[in-house]
Amino acid sequence: MDTLSYKTVSANKNTVVKEWLVVDADGQALGRLASEVAKLLRGKHKPSFTPHVDCGDNVIIINASNVKLTGNKWNDKTYIRHTGYPGGQRSLTATEMYKKDPARLVEKAVKGMLPKNKLGAEMFRNLKVYADANHGQEAQKPRTINLNDNK
Repeated sequence: MDTLSYKTVSANKNTVVKEWLVVDADGQALGRLASEVAKLLRGKHKPSFTPHVDCGDNVIIINASNVKLTGNKWNDKTYIRHTGYPGGQRSLTATEMYKKDPARLVEKAVKGMLPKNKLGAEMFRNLKVYADANHGQEAQKPRTINLNDNK
């Protein structure tokens, strides 16, 4: 009997091929956009995905100010933080955070979908979010990704 032999390829920091991707957030729902971007940052779309290695791509999100929230989330969704002092709990609604910095709304959504460890923090550093269409990464020759094609 002839047996087939397969070899499991485990990626490491030296063998990972990273590329730069641009995602347009114009008219996209925040959660759906964030989950797709988290997948790209994590590297789950690659056949060489390895859970304990940062094998994801560098992602640039443009037009973050045009992201959508459905239902009453603009007023009901709250972002809670703590100053570190007693009684220092502070909260913002999605509208208040959007007025301060629309890019932070998208960053928080994506960060919440990444692993909560050092590897997740490393992956989060590969994300750049811009409120408008201008980004400073033209030199990296990023490839544009249309998230509507992934469905």
